Amino acid sequence: MDVPSSRPLGRSRAGAAPGPVASSPRPYREGVPHVPPPPRPSSRPRRPAGPPHGRGSAPAAPRGRGRPRWARRIVTTLSVSVLAAAGIGHTLMTGIDSGIERVDPFKDMKNRPRAGNGTTMLLVGTDGRDRITPAERAKYRLGGEPCRCTDTIMIVHISADRGRASVVSLPRDSYAEIPGHADRTTGRKHAPHPVKLNAAYAEGGPQLTVRTVEHMTGVKIDHYLEVDFTSFMRTVDVVGGVRICTEKPMKDAYTGLDLAAGPHDLNGGQALQYVRSRHIDGAADLGRMQRQQTFMAALIAKATSSGVLLNPVRFRELAQTSLGSVRASRDFGTDEMLALGRAMKGFSPSSSEFTTVPVGNPSHQVKGLGSTVKWDDRKAKRLFQALRDDKPLTVRKKRPAAVEVPVAPDQIRVQVENGTAAAGLGGKVDAALRGTGFRTTGVPMNAADRTVTRTLIFHDPRWDRSAKSLAAALPGSELREQRGRGPVMRVVAGSGYEGVTRVRAAVPAESGEFGAVSGDEVLCGG
Repeated sequence: MDVPSSRPLGRSRAGAAPGPVASSPRPYREGVPHVPPPPRPSSRPRRPAGPPHGRGSAPAAPRGRGRPRWARRIVTTLSVSVLAAAGIGHTLMTGIDSGIERVDPFKDMKNRPRAGNGTTMLLVGTDGRDRITPAERAKYRLGGEPCRCTDTIMIVHISADRGRASVVSLPRDSYAEIPGHADRTTGRKHAPHPVKLNAAYAEGGPQLTVRTVEHMTGVKIDHYLEVDFTSFMRTVDVVGGVRICTEKPMKDAYTGLDLAAGPHDLNGGQALQYVRSRHIDGAADLGRMQRQQTFMAALIAKATSSGVLLNPVRFRELAQTSLGSVRASRDFGTDEMLALGRAMKGFSPSSSEFTTVPVGNPSHQVKGLGSTVKWDDRKAKRLFQALRDDKPLTVRKKRPAAVEVPVAPDQIRVQVENGTAAAGLGGKVDAALRGTGFRTTGVPMNAADRTVTRTLIFHDPRWDRSAKSLAAALPGSELREQRGRGPVMRVVAGSGYEGVTRVRAAVPAESGEFGAVSGDEVLCGG
């Protein structure tokens, strides 16, 4: 059954797929070639061939039709060039990184891990409630004193071929051993000692955080990016909000999160509540990390599907908003932003994969620290080796020969009716649909109208994804909305019935030993 959705995000129109709407006078039929109409005779004499008009120029284009084509080409060229050509990209992005507060987390670092393939970034989320307006602090439950502490720690790896982003969440309460260092305030020397991972930032800021993560993972960090509450909220707002689907109600009195089951379009403040909540269930911080990963997948889906990465103006606006209140390593500038934009230009939700470092004991007691999260050293070692080797964390299953649909057939209920005078057609269609996995009633009926030619599928618009999946199994059929019908699809078989095509739900990636999931699996309907 589909989660009811609003029209702008996926609701189909009546008769939209597959095939034309019922009012089409000449329905498209697969396999029938399209014959264009003959050209209109023109009384305008042809221009004789001759030398070009001026040095290096082509003959002037005919009036009327030439200008729109050139306009489209110019717009397309600018949009693509902003991410594909360094020259134009630098022109548009000049000064975009001037507002970034710079840090040097790699200063004087020695004995670092060997660099692997691809690009690896440490993404740290910090408390920045002091930069948020009093009204927003009250509305989104951000009271209390701000702390320069880490709320979120993630390793983000972009593959060398720019075709994959792997995100590994590190629990902030992870048991860690901080390397020896000097206190950033007093200069006092500290010997290596055990802490919770987020304490590395409190004791030594970005540099000690990077040193600790590299020491624990063996992964060399290429760039450092620190995001606070303000930049997070503004980024969500500038892309127009992010859609999240919940299977059950979510309520957290600490953050003010209160979501009913179903889809939700979250603005920046609501999204912050969603990713910060850790009192929804017993999963605590581990559950919160899963929600953060779901949110990141949804944000990637929104950014890549909305065209913002191909629109120079919107891309600049997004970059300005995202980077307006962040701290980053000195080497993360215009070139790196353009490279990231180029990498994400061809991204889709399935291009991203998310996991949490394997946990051996979520309640490892340490004297003086209390309960910590102890990693599974053996599995974690293999996970970080995969990052260094630039290997995917998910494994795609071998796909069977069938048409991919958004909803599995065994999740779709169908009542079949015979819309023709041919005896037995209803039973034939019912058996064929049931044979490919659909949950038919097994009791076909005769329709009131027995003169139907094209097979019709009547469906409630709230179950539009199920309807599209059913339509894919009935080639040549026509979708018709019927509000209030509920989850059961009504199929009226027509005389043009062409049989049933085998369909299957999109096969997700296997999580493998690291429990990783691809972005498309955690989105609405994934």
